[in-house]
Amino acid sequence: MQAPVLVLNATFEPINVTAVRRALVLMLKGVAQAEETNHSEVHSTSKAIQVPSVIRLLSYRHIPQQSRALSRKNILLRDRNTCQFCGAALPASELTLDHVMPRSRGGRSSWENLVASCYSCNNRKGDRTPEEAGLKLQRRPRPFTLHTSRQLMRLIGHRDEKWRKYLFY
Repeated sequence: MQAPVLVLNATFEPINVTAVRRALVLMLKGVAQAEETNHSEVHSTSKAIQVPSVIRLLSYRHIPQQSRALSRKNILLRDRNTCQFCGAALPASELTLDHVMPRSRGGRSSWENLVASCYSCNNRKGDRTPEEAGLKLQRRPRPFTLHTSRQLMRLIGHRDEKWRKYLFY
C-alpha cells in the first residue's frame, strides 16, 4: 500500500508521486482514474480494484510554483544520498549536512549552501571552504524545483516501465 504511484494532471503532465493507498482514495472519491495498473488487486467485501501504477486527475489542477521545505530529508533527496565531495552513495544515517560556506563565516542555511556529506569529508572540511580544504563539489547545490521533482520521478520510474511514456525520457 506504500508503493509509489505516479500522479498526472488532467493534461497528462506528471505532478507528483504518491502511495497506492492515497491513489486508491482519490480514485474512490471520483477525483482520479487509473491510467496504468499493476497485476495485483485490492479487495473489499463487495469490490475488487486493480492497484494503480499511474493515475490521472479528472479535472485540471493549477500547480503553483513549487518549492519544498528546507530540511535534511529534502537535501538528501536532492543530492540522492550521495556525498557531494567524494561521490560515495550512502544510507541517510551515514550522511551529514555540510554548509559549503561555514556558518561561522556568515554562511546561511539555504538550498544553495547545504550539501550532503559523509562524516569523513565533513570532518576533513571542518570550518573551511571546500577550496581551502582541498575538496571539490561534485555538483553546485541548487534549490529543489519542479525540474528536480521530475528528475526524482524519473529515478523512481525506472522501477516501473509503465511510467516511461509519461515522464518524457
